[in-house]
Amino acid sequence: MKKELTNAYLMKLKPPTDGREEISDTKRTGLRLRVYPARAVWMYEKRVKGGAKRKHTFGTYCTWSSTGRREDGALGLAEARALALEIEAEAARGFDRVLEAKQTRREQERAAATAQTLQDVLDAYDELHLSNLKRQGERKRQLEDALGKHLALPIGDLTRASLQRPIDDKAKEGKLFMANRIRAALKHFARWAWRREYLDQDIGDRLERATKEQIRERVLSLDEIRAIWRKTHELGDLWGPPVRLLILTVQRRTSINNLRKSELELSNARFKKAISQEKNDRGHITHLSPRALSEIEAVLSRQEQAKTEARKSKELGSTPVKAATSDLLFTTTGRTPISGWSKMKARLDELLGEDFEPWRLHDFRTAFATHMAERGISESVVDRVLNHAASASKASAVARVYNQAELLSQRAKALDQWADLVTETSSSKRVSRT
Repeated sequence: MKKELTNAYLMKLKPPTDGREEISDTKRTGLRLRVYPARAVWMYEKRVKGGAKRKHTFGTYCTWSSTGRREDGALGLAEARALALEIEAEAARGFDRVLEAKQTRREQERAAATAQTLQDVLDAYDELHLSNLKRQGERKRQLEDALGKHLALPIGDLTRASLQRPIDDKAKEGKLFMANRIRAALKHFARWAWRREYLDQDIGDRLERATKEQIRERVLSLDEIRAIWRKTHELGDLWGPPVRLLILTVQRRTSINNLRKSELELSNARFKKAISQEKNDRGHITHLSPRALSEIEAVLSRQEQAKTEARKSKELGSTPVKAATSDLLFTTTGRTPISGWSKMKARLDELLGEDFEPWRLHDFRTAFATHMAERGISESVVDRVLNHAASASKASAVARVYNQAELLSQRAKALDQWADLVTETSSSKRVSRT
């Protein structure tokens, strides 16, 4: 309905029983009074010069309740027309009050986001993204170590140089591949923070690599692996057994590092890792050669001895040995796996001498695949020992499970043969298996 509004007319206004009614003021075009059962509200609509048509809500003219009409703090007719005239003048100049309010609100939200500390945002990243990763704790520690100097500062103070510095520092230590891993973690975190407007720009976009990585062609010779095997006996009881199990089982480092006693099936000469424990989301059975079994049995024997000593210490009032009661096979705390692989590797390199060509722990797996293929072991057996996905066409889920069971005996023979090769032993005794 259109009508030149007056105060007298508005005083006689009655609310509708339901829905809404709208009265347009003919004196000030675009000004309307929207009347609801509980209140009447002013609004004004005007097109901005060169822009969009905008609707502005001014405020409440009056309210109705069971006790009658109220006008406390109400916006009168004269005030509504004055506000409409003000907005009309702004729109004629091309000023968009609605857009300006949105931008102001957005800037305030962005300012609030960038004012949060880096630690706050990193915690949010941990909860929303890292919690979906198997190596959640490891990745968060990596980021906290790299950004340690900035954790208590507003995330808005973070710069590209702040991200590049820990990459360069790690590269100066000669750990180029580790520097590249840190770069990848920082790039993802920076992009995540930028997309959620904690950062004004993607400051991780142009971070420099420490080195250009290429596919490794290094294959350890049997003589080299045998030399490493011999030197592991100088690493002591803490590091010798896990490194020797890496060599004998050719599993991933995390698989051995996190190996639990509850995963061992010593009577069947194997251990079983659940799907959640493996990198490629596939559960895995690993055969234990007689040499690998003896390594594990020696560790368990030492832990049994530690339990006995712990009980004696408790009787004397001393603190018991926690590691002896842990389900983890390799632990010093009883709660977490052993740590310090990089220091152990540096020690092992010292023992091997300067003439030993650079190598990595992962090279055991490449060496196994190469040397066993040369001895006629099929690629499918090698792949399943290493827990790789099929290298040819992808098998169905049923086929993968069937083939895994079918090749257990072949896999066991391959690992027995491998153990003989790398330790230069002849295993006359074979453990029965199913």
